[in-house]
Amino acid sequence: MHETPSLHRDLIDGRVRLPRVGAVVPGTAPSLPWFVVDAADREVEPASRYLRDRMLGDASPETCRSYAYDLLRWFRVLWALDVGWEQVTEAEAVALVGWLRHARNPQRQRRPGGPQPGSVNPKTGKPRLRAGYAPATIAHNLTVVHGFYSFHMHFGRGPVLNPVPENRARRAALAHRSPLESRVQHRRGRLRPKMTVRQPRAMSDQQWEELFAQMGCARDRALMSCYVSSGARASELLGIELGDIDWTKGQLWVITKGTRARQPVPASPEALAYLATYLDETGLPPDGVPVWRTRRGEPRPLTYWAARRIIQRAVEKLDSNWTLHDLRHTAATRMARDPDLTLVEVQTILRHAHISTTELYTVVGLDDLVDKLAAHYSRPLQPTSWPTQYAADDIEAVFGAGK
Repeated sequence: MHETPSLHRDLIDGRVRLPRVGAVVPGTAPSLPWFVVDAADREVEPASRYLRDRMLGDASPETCRSYAYDLLRWFRVLWALDVGWEQVTEAEAVALVGWLRHARNPQRQRRPGGPQPGSVNPKTGKPRLRAGYAPATIAHNLTVVHGFYSFHMHFGRGPVLNPVPENRARRAALAHRSPLESRVQHRRGRLRPKMTVRQPRAMSDQQWEELFAQMGCARDRALMSCYVSSGARASELLGIELGDIDWTKGQLWVITKGTRARQPVPASPEALAYLATYLDETGLPPDGVPVWRTRRGEPRPLTYWAARRIIQRAVEKLDSNWTLHDLRHTAATRMARDPDLTLVEVQTILRHAHISTTELYTVVGLDDLVDKLAAHYSRPLQPTSWPTQYAADDIEAVFGAGK
């Protein structure tokens, strides 16, 4: 322990607000698109070394940005505790987890008088985001910090022991495991939050029609139609150019997240019709420029945040909480429940690495059983009957007088 225990306890119990010092800023070199700076705008060199190593390992710029924010949270804890990054122990990792469990996530700030964070939206059945950091964010932060110290310890820098406890049981359970084998159960590692399996968040046909009716221009109608018919991820679809549209085959070529391979995704005739209308109104974009552009001011490529704002304005009017990624869930659920499409074919369309991910979309939710349950409750109870070959005395002796 390198600091008074009281300050660690205050961080763990959420009694201390970490000062928002330092930042993640964009870099100019392709080998380091994002880096961390301290309160004096000085580059945090140990973090930059690790991020540059990730980029040399073919990580994407978005991954580098995510890792940079995780490291920024870690260094803010160290700066508050006045502990050097080379002298940390497990106590600082405990302080990080405790603070993340109680701190308010600045990305979750809402207007005063809005819905209660964590409550369930009655129209969609989806829980609203909580005010703090999600368990997945805490787990990801621990993974990044563990990797940060594993990298530096490989070169003889940093502490003797990794401050983030390693889950050896998980590594042993996942080592050399075929995706066709059943998942081996293992205990969670120390400090790791409990993770729940997220169920698909698909819209019903009526909910989709209500959302689509809120789209006020040809661009938004074309964008939403392409999302719900292709099942493409939000960032993938926003990057398509004019040469990525195959009007004859009804395909859109996207850069797949993760592998960054150029792969086709389907587009319905209706979506292509809306897309043609949009291009007819705005004109064809120049070569090398994405199809989706802003409508105000000088035309610029539509960013993810601008596309997210399109659906946010619509759901605010409907008092719902759908997101852009829910459109992918909707497309996947529709395909998985189509009897003319096999699960392997749906896996190919969605570009899932394992078919177990595609199987999640075959799960039937309670909302899908409303009509069947109504018919079940309306049917009268059927009296118990027994085959005639059994004697009444034998039935009474086995099952009792009440039968």
